[in-house]
Amino acid sequence: MSGFFYNFYYRNIAIYKYVMGITKTQIFNKKQNELATIFKVLSNPARIAILQYISSQKDCICNDIVGEIGLAQPTVSQHLKELKSIDLLEGEISGKKVCYCINLNRWKEIQIELNSFFDKTKFNCC
Repeated sequence: MSGFFYNFYYRNIAIYKYVMGITKTQIFNKKQNELATIFKVLSNPARIAILQYISSQKDCICNDIVGEIGLAQPTVSQHLKELKSIDLLEGEISGKKVCYCINLNRWKEIQIELNSFFDKTKFNCC
């Protein structure tokens, strides 16, 4: 490949990668991205089961969740991490154990956001 065509080709590939490299989240507003993240985290039935279990307990340690849900400990830990990523869980470290509980303030914020989303959605489709 000659120098001109080589530079032209790779420069255009770089431009293409730059333009195509823009994440889709950048074209949506902050509220849309936040709601999508919440829906994504809550879309897994294992996470719903974990939230239901934690909400019915005084104390909740990861191994308790493993015994109740029936998933492997690393899998439960990954789901807990995802729930914590939207600040839905709080944890208190006690030695090697982490006691989880639902962050009620965040839970109420999420409820308000979801209610607002559904209340503003009009069902006037054909």
